[in-house]
Amino acid sequence: MRILLLSMPDSFEHTPILAVRMPNGALASLAGNVDPHHQVAVADLVVAHDRVRETVTRLVQEHRPDLVGFSVMTFQRRTAHRLARLVHTLVPHAHIVIGGYDPSLATEAYEDPTLGIDFVVRGEGDLTFRALVRALEQGDPVDDIAGLSWHDGQRFRHNADRHVTRLEAETVRPPNRAARVLSGYTFMGRGVDVVETSRGCTYDCSFCAIIEMRGRNFHTFPLERVIDDIRDARARGGNVIFLVDDNITLDVHRFTALCEAIIDAGLNDDEFIVQAMTSAIAQHGTHLAPLMKRAGFRYVFLGIENILDEDLLFLKARAKNAAREHGRIVGNATLAAIDHLHRNGMYVVGGLIVGNPDDTVASILANLAFARRYVDWPYIQHPTPYPRTPMSKEFRERGLIVNERLEEWDGTTAVVKTAHVTAEDVEFLRWRAERWMKVRHLPRAMVHYPRFALRHWRGMLAHTFRGATWRSFVGLEDARATFHRYKAVRARERDYLDEDVL
Repeated sequence: MRILLLSMPDSFEHTPILAVRMPNGALASLAGNVDPHHQVAVADLVVAHDRVRETVTRLVQEHRPDLVGFSVMTFQRRTAHRLARLVHTLVPHAHIVIGGYDPSLATEAYEDPTLGIDFVVRGEGDLTFRALVRALEQGDPVDDIAGLSWHDGQRFRHNADRHVTRLEAETVRPPNRAARVLSGYTFMGRGVDVVETSRGCTYDCSFCAIIEMRGRNFHTFPLERVIDDIRDARARGGNVIFLVDDNITLDVHRFTALCEAIIDAGLNDDEFIVQAMTSAIAQHGTHLAPLMKRAGFRYVFLGIENILDEDLLFLKARAKNAAREHGRIVGNATLAAIDHLHRNGMYVVGGLIVGNPDDTVASILANLAFARRYVDWPYIQHPTPYPRTPMSKEFRERGLIVNERLEEWDGTTAVVKTAHVTAEDVEFLRWRAERWMKVRHLPRAMVHYPRFALRHWRGMLAHTFRGATWRSFVGLEDARATFHRYKAVRARERDYLDEDVL
């Protein structure tokens, strides 16, 4: 079979396409897990965000797919719907299959017959997609494929869920990066790739969809496979490796062993990025942080979430941000974790969430002041009630959701208000403070990525200060006017396909 796999072009505000174009690791994994005689093409549309229609049309004409698959997150749903209609028009005979967080947790949103979608892969897709391809190739029924929803010609049917895959058993094969047919994956001008070493988390943060996707569990790939995967990513141009695990520091001893394996394999001469828990870094940082530095880690996304205990309780994130002594919680671990990372020359990407149900202006400003003082690059988001996440129920019950335009559910558009602050005010406070935090990091980018920074500093500043004019810089107009112009620019950026011409 000829298979074309597409990821959506929609990107996050905090990862501007000028500076960051990450590949979709899930699609490469799907490509690596179908039987090898199939012809698979993977296209990450983030590297063609300004020519989506032309790129998809060309790829369909070149590869003549029998099966087209999409990977979709909630804020990408509108684009996915439009692309499904486009693909169905271009190749009416091809099967269309959808997977990812949003189709898994809101399957009903993809059952509209005008979309032309035939299958929805729920949860982990590697084995489900392999089984689907085999069934289609052999003309077998699909009603016993776990994790699959399918259209029977009249309505969608939903098979039983698939059990979570135990990665240690090596049933999931390595990704097939050779299937990628587009290029241009970059991080600050350097080639970038993603590597997965584990899946799952045992915490139950209210903002996270992982538990709904796969339950509370944690499974790991063998370290030998991980090292081989890093080698493969590097051989294909990935000088920067982003470890995309759900919670890699859940097992600190394993993460320590991974750092040591990277060093022993001589793979520490390039750069690694990782997401980490504050509690793990704080508790083990004396030994772990120097080891991470030796292994080549430069940026650490730290899940701070919030500095106020009452907000951490709502986010159900207090446990993973707790400082412990003799097994007892003795405070917040954030400052200790940041100190360990900074002392060892690593940069903190500060993940915070502001605009929770009972937030006031004062509580929001307290978190912004903390970010301004302690983090190197802000990744400040607003709580977003993604399908079936625990927080979504409370927001709906309290009537706090004010924006149902899902393309704006990207984390940096405030789609919920608090009991005390309007959604616009929540977003305005973050936007106003965050721009200047980003500017502060530019000299460090100059040091580590001089060629990129010297070439693109104007573009980076232009992106950060979209909507600004000389009048706003000299204080001749209210910041709200700049903010509203920025919002208009951001809205235009989200239109990757004009639905009127589909």
